[in-house]
Amino acid sequence: MDKSRLETKVGLFVLLGLVLLAVLLIQFSKGTSIFRGTYELRLHASNVGGLKERASVLLAGVQVGSVSGVELPPDGKSVTILLRIYKNYKIYHDARFVIQQSGFLGDQYVAIIPTDNQLPLLQDGADVECEAPFNLQETARAAAGFIQRIDETAKKLDAAVTDVRRLVLNEQTLTNFADTINNLRTISEQATGTVASLNALVTANGTQIDLAVSNVVFFSQDLIHLSDDAHGLISTNSTEISAAVKNIKSSTETLKKLTDDLQSGNGLAGALLKNEQLSTNVQAVAANLAVATSNLNRLGLWHFLWHHELPPTNIPSRETTKQP
Repeated sequence: MDKSRLETKVGLFVLLGLVLLAVLLIQFSKGTSIFRGTYELRLHASNVGGLKERASVLLAGVQVGSVSGVELPPDGKSVTILLRIYKNYKIYHDARFVIQQSGFLGDQYVAIIPTDNQLPLLQDGADVECEAPFNLQETARAAAGFIQRIDETAKKLDAAVTDVRRLVLNEQTLTNFADTINNLRTISEQATGTVASLNALVTANGTQIDLAVSNVVFFSQDLIHLSDDAHGLISTNSTEISAAVKNIKSSTETLKKLTDDLQSGNGLAGALLKNEQLSTNVQAVAANLAVATSNLNRLGLWHFLWHHELPPTNIPSRETTKQP
């Protein structure tokens, strides 16, 4: 056999073996099988933790794809995770994507958690949000801070208990507290005695109390009857009462009119108030009447009839009363 042909056959055999070996490695590894169609999803997360390429993508515990790559944008604020999902698995847009871990120290994977399965379905190249994985170190740091705060709180509580023991639970305070309890006991005994005395008083005067209550009841009934009678009286005489109110209103208006006339000088009384001459004459007449009544009281009516001349008086003459 030709040596060149033999080398060619050996080379083809080795190449075929390598291809078969590669196919077997892909088939039995965590990578995507080349015999199944897939579509791509782009997950966006703040941190991928320890997630690596070719990690599994599980839906309800069943592998539906794998992680084909992880990309970090230039700003470094988020991470893009590329998933290759088998075409025979449909994922709804409301599904949750979470990075989880197998056990305590196992590999991380992407878990797809269905919710309400609302349409539409995720298509090739769709962008979805992914929840960051559980960070044990951050949790430990938060727990350490929480424990530190608990320690500080315990110290403050211990200081508060010390202050309570020093200020409240000292011997003087406990003595005062005991005295207060004794005083309360004494007061309660006195109150009990007072209640007993009141009970005895009420028991001894039960008849009088019942009589007083009965009188109050009768009085209230009489008041009710009186109120009913008054209501009936008002209802019966409502017309007369209205007429009386109108008459009072009319009289008030007339009186107001008379007062206005007096103030404005209308009529005899108004003229008398406004005219100074008439006012002076009225005052003179009033003075003369006063003198006459004084003489009658002093001399008597008989002397006035038999004696025509009267003792001189200080009666002013009409001429003297005139105004210049």
